[in-house]
Amino acid sequence: MSTMTVHHRQPVAGRRIGYTIAVGVNAVLLYLINVAPGWDAVPFLTPATPQVLPWVNAALIASAVANALYVVWDPRWFRALGDIVTTSIGIVAMVRLWQVFPLDFTGWSFDWSLVARIALGIGIGGSIIGIVVALVTLVRSVAVRE
Repeated sequence: MSTMTVHHRQPVAGRRIGYTIAVGVNAVLLYLINVAPGWDAVPFLTPATPQVLPWVNAALIASAVANALYVVWDPRWFRALGDIVTTSIGIVAMVRLWQVFPLDFTGWSFDWSLVARIALGIGIGGSIIGIVVALVTLVRSVAVRE
C-alpha cells in the first residue's frame, strides 16, 4: 500500500503578494541594468557585458511574466511548468555568463573571479536540480488532477 504526502500551500493571498513582489524586483533590475544607471556603471563589468545581456534580460522578463501570470492563476502544475521555463532560461544566462565572463576583478585583494565562477557553477547545478523537481511536481500534479 502506498501513501501520498499532501503538501499544503501557503494561503493564496500570501502567494499573490510574493508573486507581485517578484514582478516588481524583476522590473527594477531590468531598469537598473538597461536604463539608469545601466550595467556600465558597475566598475567590475567589462565591455563584453552586452554579449550576456540578452539572456540576462530574457531571464528577468520570463520571471516577471511568469509571476504576473501566477498572480492571476497558480495551480501547482502551471507553477511547475513556469518554473521549468524560467529556470531553463536562467541556466542559459548563467552558462553564457560562464563563457563570456564579463567580470574583471584585477586589482582586488581577493580572488573574486574564483568566487564568481564557483557561484555560477552552484547556480547552474542548483537550477538543474530545480528543473528536475519541477518536472516531478508537474507530473504528480497532472496525475492527481489538482
